[in-house]
Amino acid sequence: MIASLSGTLTAIGKDYIILGVGGIGFRVFAPQTLLEGAGGPGQELTVFTHLHVRETEISLYGCATEEELVLFRMLLGVSGIGPKVALAALSFLSVDRLRVAIVSEDITTLARVPGIGPKTAKKLVLDLRDKLAAELPVGAPQPMLTPIDADLVAALTGLGYSVAEAQAAIRALPREPLSLEERVRLALAYFAS
Repeated sequence: MIASLSGTLTAIGKDYIILGVGGIGFRVFAPQTLLEGAGGPGQELTVFTHLHVRETEISLYGCATEEELVLFRMLLGVSGIGPKVALAALSFLSVDRLRVAIVSEDITTLARVPGIGPKTAKKLVLDLRDKLAAELPVGAPQPMLTPIDADLVAALTGLGYSVAEAQAAIRALPREPLSLEERVRLALAYFAS
């Protein structure tokens, strides 16, 4: 099994990177956060990988951190979640927010992930809640993606901003209750500054 790859980034596609290692180009499917943070061709990059073998295909999936890879594999263990949906979950929510959404049984947030509906979100919670709750440190701050935050991420990505940029804008917003329209306006002001 290929645990990780370190090499030169040669290309970035819609949902993958090509990583040159020792004269061989590996196509590694990756979450949007890795694609957006990878830099450009010529950058040195290390990805932690999962080799996914099916009857008709062998695919390599990569994550920026080992922690993200562990969560990716846990998601794959849930019936109805394949590698593409697991990548979508890691692209839409940070590792911490995804964990907290599962542990706190936030079906609404989980169902907003492309490819996950309410039924699959409930299955995620049922299968992973106890496993993930044991991993969260006691008393640790637990970031939450509220429904309005999820709507803001969807609105900003619809306007062409990346998920990472949208999350940065959310962190910069005041915590007082605001309408979605006001939050979008403030986020756009954040990008303009």
